Amino acid sequence: MIVFFPSYQYMELISGQFMDEYPETNVLMQGNGMTESERETFLAKFQGTDEQGLLGFAVLGGIFSEGIDLKGNRLGNVMVVGVGLPQFNTEQEIIKNYFIGLGKNGYDYAYVYPGISKVLQAGGRLIRTETDTGQLTLIDDRFLTKKYQQLLPEEWREFEVINV
Repeated sequence: MIVFFPSYQYMELISGQFMDEYPETNVLMQGNGMTESERETFLAKFQGTDEQGLLGFAVLGGIFSEGIDLKGNRLGNVMVVGVGLPQFNTEQEIIKNYFIGLGKNGYDYAYVYPGISKVLQAGGRLIRTETDTGQLTLIDDRFLTKKYQQLLPEEWREFEVINV
């Protein structure tokens, strides 16, 4: 399983708490500024042969949320925490205001669409071939809203809500 977080800070907070509570779990964590060798080592550990399992912590929009292929039984679960909204900053606000000037919903163009793109990329790590299977867990109540439901692929819309 790989759990994708919206930021390194949030990933480090949750992974630290998780490892304190479940020290026996085999855990990998994406580092900020990993070398090519470190990335290859991280991915190589997902062989699908470890009976105990492996839990990876990574960041949405990062190196492991797009462009990697863990085919077959190498990855059975992906969990995405949050809707991937970019941080509020000057660049995003310029984009927002530009689209508002065009009479469109600037917030969606600056924040929602880039965020959902990150979510789709991360979720796409799960199924890489026609025979792959797995479970995708989206953690955020906003995924239940009409706005986000319309942005999810049709095959993601058959889901079960789990209240914890």
